[in-house]
Amino acid sequence: MPRRTKAEADQTRHSLLDAAERLFQAQGVSRTSLQDIAQAAGATRGAIYWHFKDKADLFNAMMERVTLPLEQAGLDTEPGDTASIRLQRLVSVVRRALHDTVHNLQTRRVFDIATHKLELTGELQEVARRREECLRPVCLRMSQALEALAFEQGQPLPMPAEVASVGFFALVDGLIGRWLLTPDGFDLEVTGQLAIENYLRGLGVKLDPI
Repeated sequence: MPRRTKAEADQTRHSLLDAAERLFQAQGVSRTSLQDIAQAAGATRGAIYWHFKDKADLFNAMMERVTLPLEQAGLDTEPGDTASIRLQRLVSVVRRALHDTVHNLQTRRVFDIATHKLELTGELQEVARRREECLRPVCLRMSQALEALAFEQGQPLPMPAEVASVGFFALVDGLIGRWLLTPDGFDLEVTGQLAIENYLRGLGVKLDPI
């Protein structure tokens, strides 16, 4: 049997992740087996274990196709960035996430799975650990920017910066989760923009445009 090329292996990996997205959304994560995913992708069960050690590993890879570019963008900085610009970059990433949730089918599907189709039990508890590991540096960057901006503007935050950062991302997560349940119920981008602006205003910070 000829040896598979890297391009072929990558294509198989993406096919497995695509199949996982469809099945996880249709029937839930716990009710979808690795065999189901392999069959839907036209691959063997062995192909799954070649690319992923278990369902949690596959789930994390599926999530990271969507979230890693956003998380990395939130950590990008330029020399000479002020605290206001650092915070504005993070807010821009969140706005992009809201936009992609509305307009990008894959982003919407993956967020829907993570929000409404996942039970964090058994082997899938690893998903929660991995998600926290990915979010921690972004939350830290947010809290550092909030603290630095409050200092620059001479306006102390009404709560610890770490708490304000957690509250900010909880607000965004809640908006996305609610919208995914009722997409016709409200405009996610407009509501999200207003919610973010007023949350930051409540913290007493003012952003300069990039």
